[in-house]
Amino acid sequence: MYENTDLAASNFVKGVDTAFVIIYTISLLLFVAIVAVMIYFVFRYNNKRNPVATQIKGSTKLEIIWTVVPIFLVLGMFYFGWVGWHPMKKVPKDAFTITAEARMWNFAFIYPNGKREKDLIVPVGQPVKLNLLALDVIHSLYIPAFRVKEDLVPGQDKEMWFIPQLEGEYDLFCAEYCGLNHSYMITTVKVLSDSAFQSWYVDTAKVVVTGDVRVAQAGYNLMQETGCFACHSIDGSKLVGPTYKGLYGHTVMVETPSGDKEITVDDDYIHRSIYYPNAEIVKGYNKGLMLPYKDI
Repeated sequence: MYENTDLAASNFVKGVDTAFVIIYTISLLLFVAIVAVMIYFVFRYNNKRNPVATQIKGSTKLEIIWTVVPIFLVLGMFYFGWVGWHPMKKVPKDAFTITAEARMWNFAFIYPNGKREKDLIVPVGQPVKLNLLALDVIHSLYIPAFRVKEDLVPGQDKEMWFIPQLEGEYDLFCAEYCGLNHSYMITTVKVLSDSAFQSWYVDTAKVVVTGDVRVAQAGYNLMQETGCFACHSIDGSKLVGPTYKGLYGHTVMVETPSGDKEITVDDDYIHRSIYYPNAEIVKGYNKGLMLPYKDI
C-alpha cells in the first residue's frame, strides 16, 4: 500500500492546490498594485494639481523592470502548474485498472473480473488507473475532491489515474456539456478500506430473481444503471425518446429505410430497438441519439 503522506482525498490535491494558491496570490497582488497606482495617478496628476501635461520620452530602466518581473512571475506560475500536472501523466505500472464508459447520460465502470457498476468503487491507498471510453459524444470525467479531470473523446484512447487517500464518498460528474440531460451525469466515488474492497471485489454471487415483482425490479435497476431513463420516461412525458408507459402491445408508426410502417411493440421489436436502435425510428423522434447496446 502506498503511504498516505497528506491528509487529502487524493495524491494530487497538494500539487493542484499549491499551484492555485500561488497563481491566485500573484493575481491578487498585481490587482491591488495596479489599482493602487491608478488611484495615485488620478489624484497626483489631475487637472488641478498638474495643469500642464508633462512629456515623458521613456525610461529604459522602467521598461526593463516591467518586462523582466512579469517574465519571472509567469515562469514561477508555470513551474508550479507543471509540478502539479506532470505526475498526472505518469501512471504507475502496478495501478489497478478500471474501464470508465461514458454515454448520454450516465457513467459505467467495468472491472477486470467483469463487474459493472454505476459508482466508482476503489481501494484506499492504491493507485487506480481509469481507461476512458466515450460511446457517443465528448464527455469529461471530473472528481473535484481528487483534483482530477479528463475529457473522454470518441475514438481516442485516453486515461487518468490517482491514489485515493481517505476513505469515504465523493462526487463524480461530467464537466463537458453533452446534451439535454448533461446534469444527470453525476455519480459517486466510493473509497473503501483494502479489506472491504477485496471482499466486495471477489464477491461474484448472483441473486436469484424469482417472481414477477422481483423480475420487474431487476429490470428497472438494469435500465437505471444503463441510463435508459435519461431519454425514456415511465410516466408518459416526452423526452428524447418515446415513453415506456403503455408502450408494450400497442402499435407505433416507425420510419425505416424502406419507408414508414406501423408495427406492434412486442419482444422482437424491443430486441431490435436495443440492438439496432436506428433501424426503426418512432415518428416524431430523431435518429442517431441512441447507440447499439448489442455489445454491452
